[in-house]
Amino acid sequence: MRIIPAIDIIDGKCVRLSKGDYSTKKIYNEDSLEVAQEFEDAGLQYLHLVDLDGAKAKHIVNWRVLEKLAVKTQLQIDFGGGIKSDEDLRIAFESGASQITGGSIAAKDPVTFTSWVTTYGTEKIMLGADAKNGKIAVSGWQEETDQEIERFIEEYVEKGIQYVISTDIAKDGMLEGPSFELYSSILERVPDLKLIASGGVSSINDLIKLKAQKLEGAIIGKAIYEGKINLSDLRDF
Repeated sequence: MRIIPAIDIIDGKCVRLSKGDYSTKKIYNEDSLEVAQEFEDAGLQYLHLVDLDGAKAKHIVNWRVLEKLAVKTQLQIDFGGGIKSDEDLRIAFESGASQITGGSIAAKDPVTFTSWVTTYGTEKIMLGADAKNGKIAVSGWQEETDQEIERFIEEYVEKGIQYVISTDIAKDGMLEGPSFELYSSILERVPDLKLIASGGVSSINDLIKLKAQKLEGAIIGKAIYEGKINLSDLRDF
């Protein structure tokens, strides 16, 4: 299972929110590169980078942060937040993203998102499927749709999607454990899916359980920043 630390960006700074609420913003480091280098020094290979300014603005904003991290580290970066157009996508890949995550665009403009999958391939384009009360939420989680998450994922798997990052918004930033039931439900419907868990990871035991569920990866944010999980523990895991 891939271990994927997360950096969320507002104004170029490394922050974390709770349940996607911007009013709960907590700054952990003014220098996102310093954080990324700590991850790399600990032997981690991946990074989940989220442009929270972009998610709110509905277009890519912090591409220079992406570029800096891609140039100054060897981390494989999956990037999301505010990617709504072909131009946003081009900027993200040219700035060094290894993979792109599309969430709101997949829900609101499936024709464009599907064209990205066709053009760039399923190794490059990941589906963001974030749930609030079992329904897809978009626009930085500020807007809830009527689309059931399992069916939403199934429809995109039929179009070729392999990788899905899924967050249960109620769990995000709360350090109360991931949504094991949600992931179990998704994998029951789509057994071969490369599913990446996000939100709620608070301990190594959580990672052991997710691995037992045969998830592709687990994204970890606040648990690292709050000292609940040490980078040395992740290296051993």
